[in-house]
Amino acid sequence: MGAVRIREVRVYHPSNEVDNEYYIERFRQKGTEVAGLLRALGRNKRFVIDNPAENSLTMAVEAAKSALQGAGLSARDLDLIIFTSQTPEYLLPSNALKLHSALGGDLNTICYDINANCAGMLVGVEQASRYMMGNPRIERALIVGADHFSAHTPEEPVYHSNFADSAAAVILEAAEGTRGFIDSVYQTDTSVIDNSLFPARGLSNLYREELTAKDAQVKFTPFDDSVCVDSAVDSLRILLDRNGIAKEDVGGYLFSQFSLGNVKLVTERLGIEEDKVTYIGDVYGYTAANSPFVALYEALKAGRISRGDYLVFWTVGAGWQNVSMLMQY
Repeated sequence: MGAVRIREVRVYHPSNEVDNEYYIERFRQKGTEVAGLLRALGRNKRFVIDNPAENSLTMAVEAAKSALQGAGLSARDLDLIIFTSQTPEYLLPSNALKLHSALGGDLNTICYDINANCAGMLVGVEQASRYMMGNPRIERALIVGADHFSAHTPEEPVYHSNFADSAAAVILEAAEGTRGFIDSVYQTDTSVIDNSLFPARGLSNLYREELTAKDAQVKFTPFDDSVCVDSAVDSLRILLDRNGIAKEDVGGYLFSQFSLGNVKLVTERLGIEEDKVTYIGDVYGYTAANSPFVALYEALKAGRISRGDYLVFWTVGAGWQNVSMLMQY
């Protein structure tokens, strides 16, 4: 089996920047205070679509074009395209096929969508890496994660004030002289399986006359989001121990950006150096399916990660499922 490494990562976000005050005032008028929530989650700014021509698919196309340009490739060089989102613009056809069309992909390119909620892009990169390691005919893969929650959450304080819109694109390639993708750990606990539902009443009920637009939006039942921290710490220890990597030897930790508090808890309990953990949730908001890769993009821009560094990713998807991954960049 050959190695699979990250060749390029790029991010696209809408131009409209919104600060906390907008959401504080918006929900205060509805009788709900979100100022404390936004402080606890570590929010400040975020980018939100305000152009009706933009959506999760258009953002995905822009991120993918940027990644291909950065890698010096064309879409015809891709053997696999995976699109992941909780808010896909289409269910038919797959958004990966839409991407293939927009980019001008090759006849023999494999295309499909996945949905692993906020863990989506990490799952997509992990699954593509394993697929490539088992199939030498797949030399390059494009994985794009995009979410457009602002359109689907106008009445949900936690989602609407916390989440932001963006797309991230990663190009994987078969490579020599690197370990590339190394390992992953999944831990699943469905104790809060119904706390996040979209559509709120399910797809099969969307056309019932007695239902309203709100029944098609996101429904969120608050819970203590720190429930995933124990599992995160456990899975990250397993990941490093069974691969013989000391925490000090890791060049960058790219975690879920859902909560600054959770990032700090995981960092402290593992005894990780804080300057190796990238937090960008105060600038981008919570970008859902792609947040660890937005963090990677910013860490690379800042020069905090170099080729050959070990990278540790961790995120969590609604329901919930922890996913951790180890790579050599």
